[in-house]
Amino acid sequence: MTTEPVHEVSAGGVVVRQDGDATRVLLIRDSYRNWGFPKGHLEAGERSDAAALREVAEETGLRQLELVAELSAIDWHFRFRGRLIHKVCHFFLMRTTERQTTPQAAEGITACRWSTFAEAERLISYDNAREVLRRARALLGDRSERAPAMGVAHWPAEASPRVADSAHGVDGPSS
Repeated sequence: MTTEPVHEVSAGGVVVRQDGDATRVLLIRDSYRNWGFPKGHLEAGERSDAAALREVAEETGLRQLELVAELSAIDWHFRFRGRLIHKVCHFFLMRTTERQTTPQAAEGITACRWSTFAEAERLISYDNAREVLRRARALLGDRSERAPAMGVAHWPAEASPRVADSAHGVDGPSS
């Protein structure tokens, strides 16, 4: 007897910013100490691009996010509380000028870290997320400053939950 998987849909972002001549990419570390990208479930009736912007803002505290392009969707299967889950996550390339981040502790985000693409490729815990990073890097090429934007979202303070300890914010975790 086979059990059909429960389908879940999420959206997230690969966020980049310029640091002089270098492009930095934002990673988050989850409660299992895995590095990846901010992402989360779509709310009822929400489009994937809107969900990606909302989730990135909530999980990182970034308020000025520019949607650059859709990257790709990845999917995987896992078991949670005995149920088979088939998850699809739509990723978008985003840009910001902000440096300071605030990991959303309530969602298990333990750190945010700005990394080079090479560092990010080494740190990312999952192959499918590493492939999303490669697609973002290829899309940017040498035009990271000139990539056309899809739109800009400025998140008010009340839309981005903050936690008291922002020690992990600017250039990496303190641990």
